[in-house]
Parts: sequence; C-alpha cells; structure tokens
Amino acid sequence: MLPPFLFLTRCERFLLAMKHAGPAALDRLEPILRELRKRPLKEKSRGAFYRGSKAFLHFHEDGEQFFADMRLKDDFDRHPATTKAEQVALLKKVDAFLKSGER
Repeated sequence: MLPPFLFLTRCERFLLAMKHAGPAALDRLEPILRELRKRPLKEKSRGAFYRGSKAFLHFHEDGEQFFADMRLKDDFDRHPATTKAEQVALLKKVDAFLKSGER
C-alpha cells in the first residue's frame, strides 16, 4: 500500500513541509506583528492571529524566508513575508480583506 503522502499535490506537500515560525523568526517579524496587532484581530499565541473563533493568519519559516498563511474564505493562502515590501503588500491584503467584511 502506498503512503497517503504520495497522493498529495506538490502544493499540498509544500504547505505541509514548511515549519511554523519559531521564536527567533518571530523576533525578526516583530515589526509586522506590531502592525497586525493594530488590526481588529486577536493574537492567541505570538504570531497567530484569529478573527472570532477562526484562525486567520500565522507565519512559517523556510531557511531565511518567511511566509504568512492567511485564511481567505475556507482555506489558507500562502503569502511571502520576508522583505519590507512583501510585508507591506501582506498588510494591504489583510486590510482589504478585513474591510470587505467577509468571514
């Protein structure tokens, strides 16, 4: 019998392989975390933001690169969050989604 992992798409394997951002990574992400804390979100644990009872955004690290998984509708979408420009773009997406009123 083949292991279930083989039946995942390449994208699904990529999403599973990346680890959540640890304390050192979150230290480097602190500027964007401070900005996210100004939004109507609840930070249940450092770097993990919720809207109501649903997880909304959290961070991953892959070597020197950072990514944010943000829930849009039912699934999470991955966004680059390493550079200042990527973080500004992410905040714009967060703000646009929050302004839309979607859940």
